[in-house]
Amino acid sequence: MDNEPLKKEKTSDENGDSRSYAKPYSQPKGLLQKAKIDVKHVILVLSGKGGVGKTTVSVNLAFALANHGKNVGLLDLDFHGPNVPKMLGIEGKRALVLGNAIEPVHVTGNLAVMSMAFLLRDTNTPVIWRGPMKMRAIQQFLAEVHWGSLDYLVVDLPPGTGDEALTIAQLAPNVKGAVIVTTPQDVSVMDAIKAAKFIEKIDVPVIGVIENMSGMICPHCGETIDLFSRGGGKKAAEELGVAYLGAIPLDPEMVKAGDEGRPIILQHADSPTGKAVDAVMENLVRLVES
Repeated sequence: MDNEPLKKEKTSDENGDSRSYAKPYSQPKGLLQKAKIDVKHVILVLSGKGGVGKTTVSVNLAFALANHGKNVGLLDLDFHGPNVPKMLGIEGKRALVLGNAIEPVHVTGNLAVMSMAFLLRDTNTPVIWRGPMKMRAIQQFLAEVHWGSLDYLVVDLPPGTGDEALTIAQLAPNVKGAVIVTTPQDVSVMDAIKAAKFIEKIDVPVIGVIENMSGMICPHCGETIDLFSRGGGKKAAEELGVAYLGAIPLDPEMVKAGDEGRPIILQHADSPTGKAVDAVMENLVRLVES
């Protein structure tokens, strides 16, 4: 992948089968229109700053939804740091083109994933794109990916208030709103509030706030240590007048699960952290589907 939006290129696998892989092509012209995909609810996950565990939350949230029988798509729009495949153990996969559609990578029967990482020849290659190229790629990730019929499309956005959030809000149908991820510290909460006000300015409602790394679970005694304090997410939700979706603790098992490519909601569903993720998911579904 050479820092251009996608195009379709035929290749063959090691068994000689002729298949199509995604490769770059031209930028769009004219105004962008809503993508025609079959999805009930599009949920944007964003943060005001990096390092708050937004991708970890996105991955576990999508998996929790799938575990409860929802048909889920997970769209990784962090072009410059596409980490979703690593956290799901599918970083070696490639996106195939079948007919006129790009086939997402299926983690389970009801969880499909699309990421720039599936299109790069070398995952260490940086993506150096300006806004129009990102817009074209997002358009293709929505309209030209064979998502099937989805209950939820969870969109993992890069930190901050850039082109990706603006474009997905313009192109995606049925955007129910955004979930803001923050850690408890004041500096993170300040940036989270800024991100929420940004998303509201582009006419996307804020569904609620998730406080990640809310206390650390000691691996030895199981007690919770207020390493980064607690309560900042709830404070942000109150200031914004939106729902507080819940807190997820800082758990060494969460870090290990992400590195191993097996989300904690899959490995340790009955742990305090697994239950916290599930509770956040249930709060989100209740608000979206009510």
